[in-house]
Amino acid sequence: MEITKKINNNVALARDGRGRELVVFGKGIGFPAMPYELTDLSKVSRTFYDVKAEYLSLLSEIPDEIVLAADDIAETARDELDSPLNPNLTFVLADHLNFAIQRSRAGVNVETPLAYDVRHLYPDEYRIASQALHALNRMPDVQLPDTEAVSIALHLINAEAESGDIHATMTATQIIAELSRMVEEFFDITLDRDSFHYSRFAMHLRYLVQRMMQGEPVDNDPGTRELFNTVRREYPQIYTCVQQIVRYFSDTWHWDCSVGEQLYLMIHIHRVTTDRSSGK
Repeated sequence: MEITKKINNNVALARDGRGRELVVFGKGIGFPAMPYELTDLSKVSRTFYDVKAEYLSLLSEIPDEIVLAADDIAETARDELDSPLNPNLTFVLADHLNFAIQRSRAGVNVETPLAYDVRHLYPDEYRIASQALHALNRMPDVQLPDTEAVSIALHLINAEAESGDIHATMTATQIIAELSRMVEEFFDITLDRDSFHYSRFAMHLRYLVQRMMQGEPVDNDPGTRELFNTVRREYPQIYTCVQQIVRYFSDTWHWDCSVGEQLYLMIHIHRVTTDRSSGK
């Protein structure tokens, strides 16, 4: 492996045997004069491919231990979330955590929006983020507030989304929360956000909103309209609720909700509203 450029004493740019550029971490790896051939690969503790140029400059500004902590979080997310993640998640998280730690040391508290909704709409991401926060707070001179778990979770959610836009992720979370509240108000119930049915409902809404944002609603196959009419006749209240959601999509976001999407919405709303753990 050829080490081509020093980033700091323990981080450098390198090229592997196939000529691919990567970032390598290793104690003292940036000390020798550049370039040089690294023959003892045991000195390399972490490697990162496909790092965007904008993050390379950050590596000289962010403490190594924060980058490595961020990578631990990213690796846990990759192992436990059933979704491909942005390859630059480590560096996005490291940048965020470095700033969050600096704010905390300066005594600056920032309100975290959507805390309740993130906990219930994205339980796996929030669980990983909470565990990460506990690990971070065991580091010397780090004491992040509990609300930071929501911010970490949002970055994990964003890394799963195709848009890669944290603002789009927050908007989607707000929309999903609003849809849940619309269902509660229409049926005068309180959904049990810890139940299995709500978890399935929230997951459906998550992908529904993602499809609508991307302008790719479910297509109507030949049997969809017939099944839609059957479910509409069988569950008129649920149909009326779905029509409110359709109008909300149209009036607020200018989205057209296909018959196929409406059918799946009716099915999921039926499941979540007949869940015995839901009630007034």
